[in-house]
Amino acid sequence: MAAKVPEKNAGVLDVSISDSMESIEAQGFDEARTKKLVRKLDWHLIPFLSLIYLLCFLDRTNIGNARLDNLEKDLKLGGLQYNDCLAILFPFYIAAEIPSNMMMKRFRPSMWLTFIMVFWSIAMICQGFVKNYSGLMATRVFLGVFEGGLFPGVNYYITQWYCRHECGFRMALFFSAATLAGAFGGILARGIAEMNGVGGKSAWAWIFILEGLLSIVVSFAAYWAVNDYPATAKFLTKDEREEVERRLAVDHGNLSNAFAYKYVLQAIKDWKIYIHMLICMASFCPIYSFSLFLPTIIKNMGYTANQAQLMSVPPYVAACFFTIAASWFADRVRQRGVFMLGFQVIAITGFAMLAGTSKPRIQYGGTVLAAIGIYPQVPLALAWNGNNIGGSLKRGTGIAMQVMGGNCGGIIASYVYLTRDSPRFIKGHCLLIGIIGMAFFLTLFMTTWTRMENSRRDKVAGEGGPVSLTEEQRIKDIELADNASWFRYTV
Repeated sequence: MAAKVPEKNAGVLDVSISDSMESIEAQGFDEARTKKLVRKLDWHLIPFLSLIYLLCFLDRTNIGNARLDNLEKDLKLGGLQYNDCLAILFPFYIAAEIPSNMMMKRFRPSMWLTFIMVFWSIAMICQGFVKNYSGLMATRVFLGVFEGGLFPGVNYYITQWYCRHECGFRMALFFSAATLAGAFGGILARGIAEMNGVGGKSAWAWIFILEGLLSIVVSFAAYWAVNDYPATAKFLTKDEREEVERRLAVDHGNLSNAFAYKYVLQAIKDWKIYIHMLICMASFCPIYSFSLFLPTIIKNMGYTANQAQLMSVPPYVAACFFTIAASWFADRVRQRGVFMLGFQVIAITGFAMLAGTSKPRIQYGGTVLAAIGIYPQVPLALAWNGNNIGGSLKRGTGIAMQVMGGNCGGIIASYVYLTRDSPRFIKGHCLLIGIIGMAFFLTLFMTTWTRMENSRRDKVAGEGGPVSLTEEQRIKDIELADNASWFRYTV
């Protein structure tokens, strides 16, 4: 078959127009029916995945709410011990990510997600029964080990169902659960504070226990609620299953879906993934800093603990709206980098407002702008990296590497806001401005490079004219992943 030169930013080589039309006519999927199919996927996949991630993020960050209810005093934490308890989660979280995505590929997603969810819920419940610093550190370790596989796993899972230009919005819907977790966590913590002393336990312990019990109840439903693959989805008809698989094959250019370790090695050697790891680290660092310390930052503006719990809700609500809206528009125009640059500027403005004044109203406005600026960056960055990696296993490994790099930002975030810098935390705010600034320049570089590389490949393809690929050449191109001459990057 003659290869067709793709349009700029089109992604990968499509089959010829006539072949595409024949395929559509043969299966009866016109534009309207295709939209209906995608909506069907949305309703059966995204809500439960979002619920799982809401609980995951809530369990990981509710220690920030628990801190306002005498956690440090009861466990006799001093110096940097509280920060150590935050940081210890992330090395184990990071170490679990690539192996977990490989397990997602080797086993069924429903089985693997259920397994990790049950065990992180148990770790969460145990956290409510600790008596000292050592006990809290130990439970945070296990929380990191089992939570580590969820975020990269679900992002990889989404790419197994949707075309590349559809993934960003779905990842945003899924990730928006993190913003809802922040809002929900503040409201829930305020209510649980009334249980202080019940059963001889402090309010902070009940936050861990009740939220852990909620997670474990949902985990029992995950095995049946998570659909593994399009080919086995019971909610789809036979024609719909075939159409989902056909769309993915065309979108990814029939790049290899085989389980072979050479594709893992391809990802490890790809310099572009390391740039995305740094961008993701610079996105996750302010997010974790924000989610772990926002109640404390607001309390230090002069509010009570209960007021601070409730006032932490509006910034997350604003972040949720902009996270979903930004990714929807990014999918529509099939671009990522320019959106990320805009939100990075907003985030820098928000943290500058926090660092530059002692007026509570301006500081609080800064928290809203900071939230709006930092949260949309993560789904945009993940979709961007995932869009630009060819082949199933390489993409799964590359996404896990990116999230692994991102969660290195969690280690930094644990020490951004130190007690000795309170109540203003000026050093912490300035550090985050610098980190987001680094992300801005790296994003600008990748946006420029992808545009230039697409133009170069277009030029080479145009000079060579249409070419016929032999079977041997086609197989070789398949194994080249995104280095194949006809692959086009999302900018």
